[in-house]
Amino acid sequence: MDERELQLLADRQAIHDLVLRYCRGIDRMDLEAVRACYEPGGLDHHTGFSGDRDAFVAWVGEAISRFDGTMHVVANHLAEPEGDEARAETYGVAYHWGTPSDDARLNFASAFRYVDRLRRHEGGWLIQERFAVREWTRALDGWIPKEGEGPSGCRGPRDRVYLAGAPWGAAPPTA
Repeated sequence: MDERELQLLADRQAIHDLVLRYCRGIDRMDLEAVRACYEPGGLDHHTGFSGDRDAFVAWVGEAISRFDGTMHVVANHLAEPEGDEARAETYGVAYHWGTPSDDARLNFASAFRYVDRLRRHEGGWLIQERFAVREWTRALDGWIPKEGEGPSGCRGPRDRVYLAGAPWGAAPPTA
């Protein structure tokens, strides 16, 4: 494998990681992590929103705060870098849940595609413009409670993913 092929693989992986960091930021409600995925002046087009990075972060923060949680599951991903620019298409399903559990506006799944234009910066790849294409949405009929004690996800810095250095059985910090 030559140097060009290695760079192509590294770029594709870096772009995929960027998409995953975005999803983690949304699901953990880590809005600064979401902001860090876009270049300054980057654009986002979602259902109900079209604007720049900072306006998007404010809008999405308000939009997802009405849910108890979200989970973005990424599937097909194709990144096509060409020099310092790239385009990518990512398929996924986003699950949303909230209280009351019988409110379909708070409990649904949506299939989406992120169609991204990206640009390489000194610190890595960033989203220049994103089109969050919604393919379908389906209401979910209630949730089953956990069957016993065990780790649960939460939004913010108390989530287990931010405590990677802590022993798995350790209690999260209270701050």
